[in-house]
Amino acid sequence: MSSACSGTSEHHFLCSICLEVLTDPVTTPCGHNFCKTCISTHWDNSTTSRCPVCNQVFSTKPQLKVNIMMREMVSQFRRESEKKQMIQKRREKLEEIRESVRIRKEAADRAKAEGVEMFTALMELLEDTLSDEMMMIKMFEMKRLQQFAVDVTLDPPTANLYLVLSDDGKQVYCSDVWKNLPDNPKRFSNYINVLGKQNFSSGRFYFEVQVKGKTDWDLGVVKESINRKGYITLTPKNGLWTVILRDGNVYAACEDPSVILHLKCVPEKVGVFVDYEEGVVSFYDVDAAALIYSFTHCCFTHKLHPYFSPSLNHGGKNSAPLIICPVNQSE
Repeated sequence: MSSACSGTSEHHFLCSICLEVLTDPVTTPCGHNFCKTCISTHWDNSTTSRCPVCNQVFSTKPQLKVNIMMREMVSQFRRESEKKQMIQKRREKLEEIRESVRIRKEAADRAKAEGVEMFTALMELLEDTLSDEMMMIKMFEMKRLQQFAVDVTLDPPTANLYLVLSDDGKQVYCSDVWKNLPDNPKRFSNYINVLGKQNFSSGRFYFEVQVKGKTDWDLGVVKESINRKGYITLTPKNGLWTVILRDGNVYAACEDPSVILHLKCVPEKVGVFVDYEEGVVSFYDVDAAALIYSFTHCCFTHKLHPYFSPSLNHGGKNSAPLIICPVNQSE
């Protein structure tokens, strides 16, 4: 599929009516492709059912269904186009940085010949500039991920009975009181976990969670069929892709074995990004625009749910809630 798409020019995926990349592509009996809405509207506003490309007239309006193969090819084309655009923007940004560094280096070389004090000042300026430029690149990457933001809410039937969920489904914390509610197959019995109500089985999605003030937490995504009643090992082979905090300062990615993470900053808000087709789950420190960890080469063949654990209360030391935050997509 990828090789087929990479050798196909853009015009093969354009609707001849709206001149945009096909959406819900359908194929007429004469073999031409259109957006389903475009061709349906075109025929509804015409006295005859005629192909807008070859002008073939159909005695009765064809009953068109979405062309599954074409839809997959269009999706692949969109992904490759987005990657190419992003690579080009990164190249342009790097060229700007190189030019900025070159100009400042030349100024520093001239200053070096004139005096150590000015040279030192310019070198400090150069270091500050590089730091600012790298931050701009990281912020640019965060904005790209945030465009895939989805609305996530907590699913009460999955929540362990020690968990307290807010009415809007955006916050969860662990209490010291066990709720006397009937059990159900969805509920986590032995672990302080809750799932997001939404599930995803294609495409890319992103959400952010505030973890400020907590000493322990788990975040990530899990397959819908994970064990909810017995012992759970947080590993991808068991259907869980998670990052955790323990004891206030120990961060780990739950691979097999776990990977201890050495973070420069303490994240107060964590972003979780999933690319289903590419098999990637990534975690970010949102405020620092820094990658925390990525699970790669994942093979997803099942529905995925956002996964949350505020962990035990620990006598009030870990009482702060996990909060699903609205994603700021402003420039």
